[in-house]
Amino acid sequence: MSTSQRRWAKGSEPVALDHAEAVIVDQYTRLVRLAYLTLPSSLTRHRRVLVAHSLVQRALPGFGTRRTASRASKIPLPRAGDDAAEPGTAEPDTERTASAPPGASWTGTSWMTARVLCAALTHERRPRGWPDRLPPPRELLPTLPVVWGLRLFPRAGGTEEIALAQLLSEVSAPSRAAFVLCRLDGLPRAEVTELLTAAGVSDAEKALETACHVEESVGEAAGALLRSQEFDACSVQTRPTDLLRRRRRFRLVWCAVGIAAISSVALATLSSSAQRDEPERPAGVRPAISADALLRTAPDAWADTSRVDFTAWPARGSRADDRALLTRALSTWTKPPRGTRVGAGRAATTEPPSPSTQLLYAGVVGKEAVVLFHDDSRVVRYGEPSSPAEPATLDFSRADDSDVTTAAALVAGREDGTVRYLTAPWIAEARTRDLLKPNAPGGPLDVSGEGLTAPVDVPSATGPCDSLPVLQLRSSVKIVEKHAFLVTDLGDLTPAHLSYTPLPGSGVPSRQPREATSSTALVSWARGACRLSELRGNGVRSVNQWDFAEQDLPENGGRAVWSCVRASTWRGPGDVTLQFRTSGESATAPAKVVGRARSTAACSRFGQHVVASTRWTAGSGHRYLLAAGSRDVTRISVTGDVETDKRGRTLAVRAPQDARATVRARLTDGEELAEVGAASSRAPGRTASTASTASQRARG
Repeated sequence: MSTSQRRWAKGSEPVALDHAEAVIVDQYTRLVRLAYLTLPSSLTRHRRVLVAHSLVQRALPGFGTRRTASRASKIPLPRAGDDAAEPGTAEPDTERTASAPPGASWTGTSWMTARVLCAALTHERRPRGWPDRLPPPRELLPTLPVVWGLRLFPRAGGTEEIALAQLLSEVSAPSRAAFVLCRLDGLPRAEVTELLTAAGVSDAEKALETACHVEESVGEAAGALLRSQEFDACSVQTRPTDLLRRRRRFRLVWCAVGIAAISSVALATLSSSAQRDEPERPAGVRPAISADALLRTAPDAWADTSRVDFTAWPARGSRADDRALLTRALSTWTKPPRGTRVGAGRAATTEPPSPSTQLLYAGVVGKEAVVLFHDDSRVVRYGEPSSPAEPATLDFSRADDSDVTTAAALVAGREDGTVRYLTAPWIAEARTRDLLKPNAPGGPLDVSGEGLTAPVDVPSATGPCDSLPVLQLRSSVKIVEKHAFLVTDLGDLTPAHLSYTPLPGSGVPSRQPREATSSTALVSWARGACRLSELRGNGVRSVNQWDFAEQDLPENGGRAVWSCVRASTWRGPGDVTLQFRTSGESATAPAKVVGRARSTAACSRFGQHVVASTRWTAGSGHRYLLAAGSRDVTRISVTGDVETDKRGRTLAVRAPQDARATVRARLTDGEELAEVGAASSRAPGRTASTASTASQRARG
């Protein structure tokens, strides 16, 4: 019998080795994509690509560690009839597995899928007693494939793919695997549950339920998004590692060889000198990368790249070549000395610097020497006071998947109620404007040649809200013409991007968020700007104000506009506040809050429908229950102490002050919609009755 016909038996039935190999070859792209999406998002995209290929290649029976083989032996084996297929003639996986009835014996393809899942789900598992600061054992063992001198990563997708990737990063690995198996492979629920259980998932039903929630959030486009190039780990782009660093290392090796040949005494002297240059660190602590190893981007790279984010920032500042300052900053980041003030934004880690750390700025800001770094998913600020007696500061903020607006500025310093920004190299003009004065033009703002702005006032979090300055930036024409946008400081290193979605128009496609610089956008923002202070310190990436409905008030009471303000965070989830404003109030009077929800998809592209209600009193003293819905609402109904039903997107009905009512809407496709904050809007930990009662109490 030839080697290719050997059998690998761990259970009651054998599996043909050549058939297992044929399944891997035939289903390689699908299995790699499944492993890539299941692996933890904490790995870099380059590392996930290599690990995904490694896991699929090692899924062949006989590969892997003894522990993996032991776990794989618990996977149900295929029938002999399945193994009898000739190598290279395996049927497409989707057709074979999707048609299998629940409880049927597995195919060879299903068995290999379970092995890949088992390896991906246990990749970061650590043995008992293994230090948390060390990578998992599998990360320390070199496995094929190995790539030297290149970085691999899938081609970048659009905004929807990026949003889906962020959404998947918030759920567990078994839930990601279940989502891929359901939406990409089209497997029935019973078979997905069986695969997850065989792969070692203790609660497969819970993982499947979470995957269903993700599927509801994404919608019918989930399958197409998963098949996009963003998640295809077999169609990758390549970029070189740091060429200058490699050349320096190559030269150092030759110098070391020459010195060793000439004199061992000179070698010992050089070694001791190198040790003195490095700061002392306790044993077992991961050392900081050297100042010479920091990545630096060319000054004009931003004008010749399709990736306009922090990676396109050049190293700027008067002390960008101060090796001593950079070394102190990296050492403090690696192990902060006692007394160092360390601050981290929501979901931002404080891990030591990675080899891909990039220098953005090093200079003097106010009374501090400031160094700004970027390392793939974070921006880091190191502040060193002029007095040695004062402690240094270290701040971390999330910055993954930034773009031309969210990477347009960084907070370089704060002092005496002001903030100074470092603007991106593609910013051609910076101005300030007051959100509470929508009709007033923006004022000029001085920006140094390094991109450092003059101090900008920050409104007090506890004082009166009588002014709200924001930054208005304009991109260079090399990036996009006539592109101005607003950002504001919300306590993190990265200012939040402010946008606006206008009222829906009749007979036109649904409106998309746009920059909040038009007169209509500024007038709308003036009514809710003072509530931005509530978002400070929450890791907010962007805030969009969506005017989703307008309504004629009863008894000739004027016009009312309903808005949904969504604060999206860097980690993915967002909070929404529903507001109601009338034309009879002041142009800067705060709009009335009529609903809130936290960690919701509402008022985003994954939650495009909304209905809200409030109480309103006419000039005659009559009290009304008002309700309004978004573009696709066709009917609004009220139940409880008030009973009514009306076609259209708005409703007004007389109601006593203490009347309890539940408002629901019907969409064009027949689906029912509850108010934001009710159980159907997936607010965690609330039932329909408690949400309705709380909503009525909030309205008074």
